[in-house]
Amino acid sequence: MMKETDSVHTGQIDGFIEQENKIRAGGGAGRVKKEHQKGKMTARERIKALIDEGSPFDEIGLWAGYEMYDDQGGCPAGGVITGTARISGQTCMIVANDATVKAGAWFPITAKKNLRAQEIAMENRIPVIYLVDSAGVFLPMQDEIFPDKEHFGRIFRNNAVMSAMGIPQIAAIMGSCVAGGAYLPIMSDEALIVDGTGSVFLAGSYLVKAAIGENVDNETLGGATTHTEISGVTDYKMPDDATCLATIRDLVGKLGPGSRAGFNRTESFEPAESTQNIQNSFPLDRNRPYDVMKVLDSIVDKGSFTEYKKGYGQTITTGYARIDGWSVGIVANQRLVVRTKSGEMQIGGVIYSDSADKATRFIMNCNQKKIPIVFLQDVTGFMVGKRSEHGGIIKDGAKMVNAVANSTVPKITIITGNSYGAGNYAMCGKAYDPRFIFAWPTARIAVMGGSQAANTLLQIEVAAHEKRGEVVTEEKKQEFLRQLMEKYEHQTDVRYAAARLWVDDIIHPASTRDRISRAIEVADHNPVIPEFRTGVLQV
Repeated sequence: MMKETDSVHTGQIDGFIEQENKIRAGGGAGRVKKEHQKGKMTARERIKALIDEGSPFDEIGLWAGYEMYDDQGGCPAGGVITGTARISGQTCMIVANDATVKAGAWFPITAKKNLRAQEIAMENRIPVIYLVDSAGVFLPMQDEIFPDKEHFGRIFRNNAVMSAMGIPQIAAIMGSCVAGGAYLPIMSDEALIVDGTGSVFLAGSYLVKAAIGENVDNETLGGATTHTEISGVTDYKMPDDATCLATIRDLVGKLGPGSRAGFNRTESFEPAESTQNIQNSFPLDRNRPYDVMKVLDSIVDKGSFTEYKKGYGQTITTGYARIDGWSVGIVANQRLVVRTKSGEMQIGGVIYSDSADKATRFIMNCNQKKIPIVFLQDVTGFMVGKRSEHGGIIKDGAKMVNAVANSTVPKITIITGNSYGAGNYAMCGKAYDPRFIFAWPTARIAVMGGSQAANTLLQIEVAAHEKRGEVVTEEKKQEFLRQLMEKYEHQTDVRYAAARLWVDDIIHPASTRDRISRAIEVADHNPVIPEFRTGVLQV
């Protein structure tokens, strides 16, 4: 019989899936029809035709731009689709402009999403396939996308750096490719162009007319014939999308062998509990204690978990395990309330000095042994108060942050519940370079919990009014508090985080095991694991 909490979990996930389907529809059926009338596939149709049959497409940044540009008509998935999949047996990063969304124009989040895709490719040394179909920069927001280090131009810089690193880049011009965007395919190692629909030029016919008075049509200016037979800018002239995608598959299939890190992997065994039952071990109330080991039972191979320092620092669980056969180290926040041998009660989900000390040592061990680390975040932060401060909590927290920051083995982070304050940092949040960072629908990311933040802000607000000699009634205080809570709840929602790419994807809890396994498979493509050094630790 299904418990009430199970049905609520399922309802929440179903709601997310419904929203995801709307995002995947891009600019809508009308725009899709127009693309088909031009003889073009949509971006998602291109990806489906490109990847190996049966290969999962692990999308990155599906929620990018969610509710961020509603005043501009919206930008589903940030107007570009990115993710990893196998092409002719080779794991690749795919970047495909979605021409159904503002003709594939670049919003600020589009650039950020492209840069994240390139970052993943560089960190893991996997080939990149660009399916180019874009009208260029979204001009009303050009000041937010053009000149800075993490703006549009950084993409072309990365093209050059990846080429120098020996990371193959293949670009297919399958629609518009104008102005600065023209550099992306041409700075790739090889470029294909589709005849009749693909075009690439620094300035289109209207701008050419305005700038130098020359009359020329776009096809003559920068179509497939021009660039394969006259300028030599592109390498392959393709009659249609299908042939173009088949040719990319052929080119990828002929890539030379690549080196691997060789992370330890043995025969895979099913977890002790079904992956479908994982959400049953996780309470809906994010303040309620639960045993993270029951969550791990649906992730790790049965019988593979060896716990490290089990009786010490119990608000963080650490240990070695296997996930789908891969050897991993696990650092997970433990939400049970425990009593230490000294009699101290420790609140679950809070990092104490002993927990930070244990996690630091374990992270160092994983680096010493060249074992990837999986972080499971459900953390409300480090313990505060006189006793903790006198005990050196800042020092111990700094040790853990130091170890995470300098860790050189692949780090994969899953945010299951709370992710507050410095706990986000210590448990390998986005700022600490996880190879991949995923979140469950139940995740919340903020500098502190909603009620604490709202009450802190309320005190500041009331003090400001009283300083001006204004009387703040209890009714007015409650209204302030309600408004603050509403704003804070909206900003801590995992969709708010995913829209801004603070996480790579919101995943179904049941897919956690598979996503971790495939993330390590991607990470294994980079054979270079630098020497681990922490620098000065506050011991």
